Amino acid sequence: MPRYRYPRLPESEVTPRELFESRRRFLRGSAALGAAVAAPGLLWPKAAAAWQEALAEHLSSAELARRELAGSEELTPFRDITTYNNFYELGTRKQEPEIYAHQLVTDPWSLTIEGEVEKTGTFALEDVLKGQTLEERIYRLRCVEAWSMVIPWIGFPLADLLERHGPTSRAKYVLFESIHDPDNLRGQRRSVIEWPYREALRIDEAMHPLTLLAVGLYGDLMPNQNGAPIRLVVPWKYGFKSIKSIVRIALVEEQPTTSWQAQNPAEYGFYANVNPEVDHPRWSQARERRIGERGRRETLMFNGYAEEVAHLYAGMDLQHHY
Repeated sequence: MPRYRYPRLPESEVTPRELFESRRRFLRGSAALGAAVAAPGLLWPKAAAAWQEALAEHLSSAELARRELAGSEELTPFRDITTYNNFYELGTRKQEPEIYAHQLVTDPWSLTIEGEVEKTGTFALEDVLKGQTLEERIYRLRCVEAWSMVIPWIGFPLADLLERHGPTSRAKYVLFESIHDPDNLRGQRRSVIEWPYREALRIDEAMHPLTLLAVGLYGDLMPNQNGAPIRLVVPWKYGFKSIKSIVRIALVEEQPTTSWQAQNPAEYGFYANVNPEVDHPRWSQARERRIGERGRRETLMFNGYAEEVAHLYAGMDLQHHY
């Protein structure tokens, strides 16, 4: 697969930190209106109204809970986050998802939850969001080509949703499936992978409090190119594990085959944990490139979240279970 050089943005085009902080203060004063003004082209009317209502309620009671999981690291500028993406449904080049984002139709949107749960069905997104407490979490998120960003996601733990639907004792894995709409999504007219895109987690990974269903970033609704209207964020794994634009969640007993496993099992395993000691067959993963920085830095085990998640893999051969 060809590599593409990331165009360096001039400093004048990077959103200043103080502007972002002042915008957050504005949102605290008028959250529902603020979200609509901030992203008028991204609103999916019914779901957006529910999202804004939940966000407004949360902001009116307290500042968004800032779990500084990224420590003192600088946030990646909003422009970089939204113009340099892997979203093959919209194109394989990093700049194409932003260019063709309008092709992703996000209203109406529903989410099917099925399999080994007590409450199955297809639910409108606004009903999925109803009752969820949104919070901001700041994560280092890497993709497989050894580049990384620090992103302030807005969402809620996946565990909260799964618990509402009552997983049975037979639920050992959680399978996710993205939208399949080749009539609108130009990337799905090519056989880059077998569509729709599928990812999966072990049930204990899915229930971990760091595993997030995200509906926004940087105080706004989720941009289409970043996986609107709802996506997964698993911060200790490579970015391709964090599936975008989810339409189906199934709890199953047997380990499912994920999209990249099916496409190239010699290069992509089920777990996709960030492990600098396991090289990709075509490049080293010992160092990464942080978007916006010159040079590279050392890749951290489990993407810096070893203290929180290493116990999930106790006794496993992480050279084999990659």
